[in-house]
Amino acid sequence: MNQREAHITVKDLTMAYGDFVIQRNLNFTIQHGDIFLIMGGSGCGKSTIMRALVGLKEPAKGQVLHDGINFWEAETGERDRTMRRFGVMFQSGALWSSMTLAENVSLSLEEYTDLNPGQIREVVSLKLALVGLSGFEEFYPSEISGGMQKRAGVARAMALDPDVLFFDEPSAGLDPVSSRRLDDLILELRDSLGSTMVVVTHELASIFAIGDNSVFLDPETRPMLAGGAPRKLLAESRDPKVHKFLTRGEERIVKGK
Repeated sequence: MNQREAHITVKDLTMAYGDFVIQRNLNFTIQHGDIFLIMGGSGCGKSTIMRALVGLKEPAKGQVLHDGINFWEAETGERDRTMRRFGVMFQSGALWSSMTLAENVSLSLEEYTDLNPGQIREVVSLKLALVGLSGFEEFYPSEISGGMQKRAGVARAMALDPDVLFFDEPSAGLDPVSSRRLDDLILELRDSLGSTMVVVTHELASIFAIGDNSVFLDPETRPMLAGGAPRKLLAESRDPKVHKFLTRGEERIVKGK
């Protein structure tokens, strides 16, 4: 498949809770193999937009196309099949505290595949190894660090070999070193697996470290203010809100100092 073909296309998307509009008339395209950022400050609707992309919240209007399939107008069976191609890492990691890491990762394999227990153990060990957690299969979430919990969440999201991986604020709550390691992991997984990555974030260091393309959302204007490669937006955007967001007094990060 041509890696520059559209993987996800958003057309005239409006998200709302009742009469309260979160964002309106969004239009953007996510290409196969890209790390695409949904970025903006708190309250701009980043996570709400991601919920529309993964099938958790229906838009007030507009379309979300996955490889040309109009997700929200598709029949239930086709929608379910499309969702099986997604992997989602939620902001908190969302691991079951009463289960080991191996048990957390194996849940979807037990539910949606015909693999036998031995095969499931092999897949689980591979996924945990991919995120640097080989040997931690029998650990509980409370026994590992926050950064390791995030990586375990990534392993679980990868369990079914998804075409698209979604990350909701992956660096939230992490120290700078752990955050950088997670950014590096996202890059490594994209390069090794060829998956498309959609990342909700407001973290400046991550934006410039991993983003191929992006959309910038603003809670006041509500339509998107800008879209494109983060460094290009920094260099070319004349919108003061975009420029302020992408600098925030941290130009040393952008310049690699």
